[in-house]
Amino acid sequence: MRGIARFALAGLLTLAAGGIARADEVLKAKVGVLRLSSSAPVFIAHDKGYFREAGLDVELKFFDAAQPIAVATTSGDVDFGITAFTAGLYNLAGKGTLKVIGGMSREKAGYPLIGYFASNNAYAAGLKTPKDLAGKRIAVTQVGSSFHYSLGLLADKYGFKLSDVKVLPLQSLSNAAAALKGETVDAALLPISTARSLLDSDGAKFLGWVGDETPWQLGAVFASPKTLTNTALVTKLLGALARADREYHDVILASVKDGKADVNEKTKPLLEIIAKYTNLPVEQVVGNCAYIDPDGKLDVKNVANQIAWLQEQGFVDKGFTADAIIARDYVKPD
Repeated sequence: MRGIARFALAGLLTLAAGGIARADEVLKAKVGVLRLSSSAPVFIAHDKGYFREAGLDVELKFFDAAQPIAVATTSGDVDFGITAFTAGLYNLAGKGTLKVIGGMSREKAGYPLIGYFASNNAYAAGLKTPKDLAGKRIAVTQVGSSFHYSLGLLADKYGFKLSDVKVLPLQSLSNAAAALKGETVDAALLPISTARSLLDSDGAKFLGWVGDETPWQLGAVFASPKTLTNTALVTKLLGALARADREYHDVILASVKDGKADVNEKTKPLLEIIAKYTNLPVEQVVGNCAYIDPDGKLDVKNVANQIAWLQEQGFVDKGFTADAIIARDYVKPD
């Protein structure tokens, strides 16, 4: 009888957590994401059925830049966004339309993700290292994007003014890559998954990795206040992601050496999943494994630094701090 009582109590608690949702009801969710390996746990959770086992029917909606994901999350076109921090995301969050509920990818030394790449002509003219980017024409996706912020960090590190750089926001990764190959810019910040074809065809030159130069918290999981009212939905999604975070970290990241993951009987199934969702061969995925905390933690201090820097540059509205945009009920601080 005691066992039956405990089971009944558990059912009541589940019903309470889900609001009006039934305990056994499959909850639907749309998740906005990029086809980048920085979202590897999302692909693992989806492909291996972790979302389904958590009681979720998840639809992945793919975008070509981070900022539109934040907009789509605010408008309700998607329930959750999983992508890089941007000035636009922070401005929306500062107005109360978004809340950060977890961490995702990080720029970290030894884990290639976003790189600095030079056009062939600029390289031949002396653009050989990241610190040589001062005064150059540099392509990014959007003003205030993660690529723009990475460039700002580099400027601070090497003592040149960001205002001395001609930043060209080209709206998408594909546009930035095309501009680099077409020699209409001197350099671009690109994820290696986008730049790989340029390098393989000798259409650009590699200068260095952001993670080696200026590590920072790149990605996050976020949702609108409306989505957050469905406690069961949020808890189930974060639980499935945490399961995938741990597996990705302990299997793939544990095998990374000299910037590349090993291909063996343990790593290959996961690498093939990432390859499937990013439209890349496994041979390229192994050199593009973004670092993700095994517990899905968020570097809250770094998020605060990002907001302060972006506010100082005029990219983000003033009047709010990290505490105002982070849902403390869910975030695991680093």
